[in-house]
Amino acid sequence: MTVIDPETQAGWVPEAEESDDEEEMPLSLRLSIADTLTLGNATCGFMAVYFTTTGILIPHLTGSQETGMARHSAATAVILMLCAAVFDLFDGLVARKLRSSPMGAELDNLSDLISFGLAPAYFVLVYGMVADDAHQRVAAVGAIVVLLAVVLRLARFSCVTPTNGMFQGMPSPFGALTVVAIVLLELPFAATLLAILGTAWLMVSRVEYPKPRGRLAGAMLAWIVLSMGLLVAWAFGAPGGQLLLQTGCALQLVMGAVIPLFATARRVNNFRDNRREARAAQLP
Repeated sequence: MTVIDPETQAGWVPEAEESDDEEEMPLSLRLSIADTLTLGNATCGFMAVYFTTTGILIPHLTGSQETGMARHSAATAVILMLCAAVFDLFDGLVARKLRSSPMGAELDNLSDLISFGLAPAYFVLVYGMVADDAHQRVAAVGAIVVLLAVVLRLARFSCVTPTNGMFQGMPSPFGALTVVAIVLLELPFAATLLAILGTAWLMVSRVEYPKPRGRLAGAMLAWIVLSMGLLVAWAFGAPGGQLLLQTGCALQLVMGAVIPLFATARRVNNFRDNRREARAAQLP
C-alpha cells in the first residue's frame, strides 16, 4: 500500500500552478507590429537572393539564353530590396507610434544585414559572374567589401546614438540601393567597381545623412515607388524603359553624393549662427 504524505501532496498543488504561469511567453519574447514589419524586411532580402540565384545565376551556369527571364528576375530581386526598404522605413515609424518589443533593435539589425548587406553583396557577386567584361574574383572582393561595410555600419549604429536627427555614414538601405543602381547602370567594370567601393566607404564614413522622418520619409517612399515603376517598365521592355531605368539609377547615385552636402551646409549654418549669438552675448 502506498502511503501519501499530506504535506508533500499539498506542496505539489501550488508548484503545478507556478509551472502553468511560467509557460506563458514573457513580454520580452512577444512580437509587436513593428517586429512583424521587420521580419517582412528579412523575408524580402532572402527572396531577393533567391530570385538572383534562380533567375540570373543558374540560367547563366546552365547556358540558357533567356535574357528576358534574367531581366525579370533582376528586376524582381531589386524590387524586393525596395520592399525591404519600405518595411525598414515603416517599422521605425510604427515602433515610435505603438509598442516596440525589447527584441526590436536586434531584429532590425539582423534583418538589415540580410536585405541590405547579403542581398546587394550577392547581387554584385553574381554580376561579376555573368557580365561579359567583369572579373569574377575582383567582383567577389567588391561584394565582400559591401557586406563588411554593412556589418561594420550596423555594429557602430548599435553602439553610437545618433544626434540631431543625423546618421553618421550612408544608411544601409540607401547604400544597398545605390550599389544595385551602380550595377544596373552597366558601366565599364572598373568604373562599376570603383563606384561600389566608394559607396561602401560612404556607409562606414562619418559623412552625415539625415534621418528619413516627416517630409523626407514621404519623399523617400515616393522615390521607392517611382523606382519600382521604372524597374517594371524595364523588365517588360516598355518603350524607353532602359533609358528610364538608367536615368533613375543615375539619380540614385547623384542623391547619394548630394544629400550629405545639404547636411554639411546645415551644420555650417548652425555653426555660424552660434558664433553670431556668442558675439552678440559678449557685447555690452
